[in-house]
Amino acid sequence: MKLATYRDGSRDGQLVVVSQDLGMAHYASGIATRLQQVLDDWNFLLPQLQDLSQSLNQGKARHAFPFDPALCMAPLPRAYQRVGASAYGAHVDLLRQAEAGAAGPQAAADPLLRQGVSDPLLGPCDDIVVRSEDCGIDFEAGLAVITGDVAAGATPAEALEGVRLLMLGNEVALRQLAGAESARGCGFVLSRPAMAFAPVAVTPDEVSSAWQGGRVNLPVQVSWNGKQVGRCEAGTDMNFHFGQLISYLCKTRRVAAGTIIGSGPVSNADRSRGYACIAEKRALETLEHGTPKTDYLRYGDTVRLEMKGPDGLSIFGAIDQNIAAPA
Repeated sequence: MKLATYRDGSRDGQLVVVSQDLGMAHYASGIATRLQQVLDDWNFLLPQLQDLSQSLNQGKARHAFPFDPALCMAPLPRAYQRVGASAYGAHVDLLRQAEAGAAGPQAAADPLLRQGVSDPLLGPCDDIVVRSEDCGIDFEAGLAVITGDVAAGATPAEALEGVRLLMLGNEVALRQLAGAESARGCGFVLSRPAMAFAPVAVTPDEVSSAWQGGRVNLPVQVSWNGKQVGRCEAGTDMNFHFGQLISYLCKTRRVAAGTIIGSGPVSNADRSRGYACIAEKRALETLEHGTPKTDYLRYGDTVRLEMKGPDGLSIFGAIDQNIAAPA
C-alpha cells in the first residue's frame, strides 16, 4: 500500500491512497483524514485502507483521480519525533579519514543517532531555502521508517515489528555550520534544517523481497543538476539495520507511533557507485589531492532522488528540489 498527503491549506494535509504505479490516487477521507490517525489506530484502519488500495489498483475505485506529486506534502507533514542516524560505516569512515587522517575503518559497536527537525517536514518538490550559499549546502539521500508504538527495551527483532512505513528522504546538511556546532559539543541544530521526503510512504510489502532483515536492497539514484552522481545500494554496507536503530533508541524510552528514523546517507565501500552526499565526494578529493575541488550546492542547483524496483517503476516517487535564497 502507498500513502501520500495532499496539500489542503492545513498543517497536516489530506491523506490519499496511491496506486502501485503512482498513476492514480483516491482520498482516504472516508477512513482517515491524516496519516497520524492511521498510525495511532493502525490495526483497525489498515485493513480498510488496504481494501481501498486494492480497489484503486484494480481500477474499481469510483472517485479516483490522477496522482500529482507536485501537490504533495511530506507523507507525514509533522512528526512527534524524528531521529537521524549514520547507519553506513563506509560514510562515517570516509569522513573521519578525510578530517583526521585516520589510518583505516573503525568498527562501531553502537549506531550514531541524533535528534532532527520534525516541524515541519518538506514535500518532494519544496525548495531548499537557505540564508546563504556560504553555509555549505549539501544533500543526503537516505531511507527512513515511520514506526508504530515500540516498547522501551525492545530487541532489534521486536523493534523491526514496529516498522509501519518506509520512505525515501533528503536530509539537508549545512556543512560549514556543522563544525562549529560539533566543537561546542551540543549536537547539530542550525546545521540540520528541515528534511524532505518523496511523495509516498509505502508498507514494506511494496518492495517485496527487497525488504530483508530491516534493509531495503535496492539502489538509490542521485542526480545533481540533471547529472547522475550516485547509484548507491541501500542494503549493501548498511551496518545497522532499522530494527537495530529503533532498538537502540528504545534503550531508555518507548517510541511513540509516528516517530521517523532515518538511515543517514546511503554509502558503499565500492566508490564506483558514486555518492549520496557531496561531503563524500569532497572527502575523497581531500584524501587524493590534499584539498577538495567540488563545491557545495549553490542557488539554482537542482537535486533529484529516486528509488526504482526491478520492474523499473518508481517506488516512492521522486524528490525533485531546487536550492533557493530566502524570498
